[in-house]
Amino acid sequence: MAEPEEDFSTLPLSDRFAHKLWKVRKQAYEEAATAFQTTPDESHPAFAPFTQDPNLWKAAVTDSNVAAQQEGITALCSFLQYGGTLGCTRTRGLTVSPLVEKGLSSTRAVTKAKALEALMLYIEIDKVDPVIEELIPHLSHKQPKIIAATLSALTQIYHAYGVKIVDPKPVLKALPKVFGHADKNVRAEAQNLAVELYRWLREAIKPIFWGDLKPVQQQDLEVLFEKAKQEPAPKQERLLRSQQAARAAASGNAQDENGGEEEEEEEIAEPEAVDLADPVDVMPKIPKELSESLASTKWKERKETLDELFAVLNTPKIKEGSFDEIVRCLAKCMKDANIAVLTVAANCVEVLARGLRKSFTKYKSLIMGPLFERLKEKKQTVADALGQALDAVFASTSLSECLEENLEFLKHKNPQIKQESLRFLIRCLQNTRVAPDKTEVKSIADAATKLLTESSEVTRSGGAEVLGTLMKIMGERPMSVYLEGLDDIRKAKIKEYFDTAKVKAKDRPKPIVAPPALKAAPPPAKKILGPRPAGALKKRPVGAPAAASALPAPAAEVAPSAPPQSKLGRSNPSKLGAPPKSGLATPGAGLKLPKKLAEPKGFGTPTPKRSSSAQAPPENFSPPPQPKFGAGGRGLAGRPLGKPLSNVPVEPAPPVAAAGLTALQRAELEEFKAEKERLQRTNEDLRTERTKLHSQINELQNQNAQLIEDHTRDMLSIKAKETQLVRARSDAEAAEQMCQKQQREIERLKRELSRAVRATSPAPADVSEQIYRDAGLNGSISAASGYGGYSGRGKRMSIASTLSEEKENGSLDPNSYRGTKMSPPLSSGMSSGTGGRGSPTVVGREPSESGTTGTGEGIESWKRAAEVTSQLKARIEQMKARQGLSRK
Repeated sequence: MAEPEEDFSTLPLSDRFAHKLWKVRKQAYEEAATAFQTTPDESHPAFAPFTQDPNLWKAAVTDSNVAAQQEGITALCSFLQYGGTLGCTRTRGLTVSPLVEKGLSSTRAVTKAKALEALMLYIEIDKVDPVIEELIPHLSHKQPKIIAATLSALTQIYHAYGVKIVDPKPVLKALPKVFGHADKNVRAEAQNLAVELYRWLREAIKPIFWGDLKPVQQQDLEVLFEKAKQEPAPKQERLLRSQQAARAAASGNAQDENGGEEEEEEEIAEPEAVDLADPVDVMPKIPKELSESLASTKWKERKETLDELFAVLNTPKIKEGSFDEIVRCLAKCMKDANIAVLTVAANCVEVLARGLRKSFTKYKSLIMGPLFERLKEKKQTVADALGQALDAVFASTSLSECLEENLEFLKHKNPQIKQESLRFLIRCLQNTRVAPDKTEVKSIADAATKLLTESSEVTRSGGAEVLGTLMKIMGERPMSVYLEGLDDIRKAKIKEYFDTAKVKAKDRPKPIVAPPALKAAPPPAKKILGPRPAGALKKRPVGAPAAASALPAPAAEVAPSAPPQSKLGRSNPSKLGAPPKSGLATPGAGLKLPKKLAEPKGFGTPTPKRSSSAQAPPENFSPPPQPKFGAGGRGLAGRPLGKPLSNVPVEPAPPVAAAGLTALQRAELEEFKAEKERLQRTNEDLRTERTKLHSQINELQNQNAQLIEDHTRDMLSIKAKETQLVRARSDAEAAEQMCQKQQREIERLKRELSRAVRATSPAPADVSEQIYRDAGLNGSISAASGYGGYSGRGKRMSIASTLSEEKENGSLDPNSYRGTKMSPPLSSGMSSGTGGRGSPTVVGREPSESGTTGTGEGIESWKRAAEVTSQLKARIEQMKARQGLSRK
């Protein structure tokens, strides 16, 4: 017979975990899993051995027998599920890597599933970062099957918890390496992981690893991404223990509210490229002398500088620094006349705002005004660039910070600016995550209602869209007050926009905590009534223990039964041993005294008065009533007993007391309401003042910019005038030199003329008198008489010589002598009946007339001289006329 098998069930579980027989180990794993499931809490002694020696789980996960390994990983899952945070933190560092290498890469499907479940539990119970840090190194493992298993596990982790819980940055940085792996299974799992991350991050993942992929891989991923876009938005499928505890601790109503908040938080927390990228320090890369380059007179140089700046600023995340000077330069570029420069400047503002995000808030006041002012451009590309820049500025700030300036430009006289500002307001309402408060809602609604009466259809439709979008955020009931007075057509238009609007913010009415607090306030007041019998005990010790031991709630129940006790009190008002319930009735009877005294606040005075005798500190309003009834002292309970004796029906007393307490609370509530209204009015006044100051600042900035522009224009005009003046001076100097040259020429001609006259004969000073005198003495010359050829030739020779000298000196102007040649000599056979005035040169004299040669020659020479003089005068006048025309 075979020997019976040895029974190892008596050994401790820790010993059996390390047993050499795999069946013993397998049985120990199963018993441990069952034991963990039956424990009441995580402090049970069953967890102690495995918490103290976490290496037992490392041996179980890496068991050489696949069947025992499967049960060991199952036992680990049970240990983590019921063992709490301590067991998780103690074993995590020893089991995560073995789970990846031995569990996820196992050939058994159950083992793979249990290993993945163990990793999920490690994330669920404590923190996710240590698990991811253990998984990332396995992406560089030498065995492809382990890399593929790790990628598959990461895909499942992101699918279950989402990128809000699990940081995607370390995994995205490791993706390019696995995409270049030689094993096709690794590349396929990398694609699955990339698609899963794309479901959560969308286009934000591309800047991190897209450039490192091959074009074929990019095309394949694009096809998969398009399919992922058609799927619904992902949601977190598995909650952390902390999230489960928060949900379990919430009440029914709180669960609904928290559920809505969680959904909103998931939408808010959708990461973008800026959340995944590392900040880049762009300050050293910014072009040197940026302001000088942007002040260039050539628009191409300004555009090239802005292109360089855009290339530097176009990064997902920019490290914080001092960008004041850059923003001022870009604001100045908003006034550039060239639309190409303007477009690039708007693009620079957009990338800078998106890169800095919340850090750009401090620069909003410098750039928003110039952006709004330049919305007057009608070219669509320019309007789109300016709109995107404004959207980026809004994304870095909030609706409240942009609203005031936006509403100011809705009143602008330029219709183009008004329409673009209206579109920007609509985009702000659609994308804001926080609903506007009541003051902002009122200002938006008032501005939009005014736009409904504009002459432009685009503006009217924009105003209706603003009201419809605002109604989508705030709800129909709060917005109904702003729609009163509108006609049905406009209301229908607003309702149409309300139905189609898509917003990201919802105004959830905050839970009103004040009314429950006010309703709960009477019990503390009635707690004060509890010690009143204790105050009465000093005077009425009989039956006091029963009343002294009464709780506040029974004290409240005593109030209706007070009238019968008060009747007993009336039979013996002076007794101190009256039942304690009569002590509760006497305050009710005594409360009628303040009514007779016409003191509205007297309803609460007895209560503080008595509470001050037993426990003075609890009530703040007890000191004022004390002087009022100070004369009665502690005998106040006995004093009113005599007065209500005449008033038999004392039953209304307790309700009056309750009403008195409610009146006090209502008075305090009214005080708080008044204080709140006062604070709201103060807040509105401060907002109005802030708006005025902002408008004044903007106006002063605009005036300053206008003054700078006018100054620049004046400087350019002055420079142009100075240039014209310099040119005019040079022209005047040239004209003056020309005049001097002509004057010298005239003087030289005069000298030549006088020299020619003196060389001919010693004539009298006045040539004209001599001519007339000779003409009177000699009379007319006979037509037959002629002049000697010698004298005429001599005269011609003298004039020709003069002209030749002028040519040699270079002072002769050929044009000035054009058409002014001397008269040609007369032919020898020609007779002159006019005494020779037809020509200055007379050829041929008869020898027989030698007797009259001297007289005739002298007369003729003077005549010729007079003729030459007149011709020279005519030439001088012509020259002067030419100079005058040239000057003009």
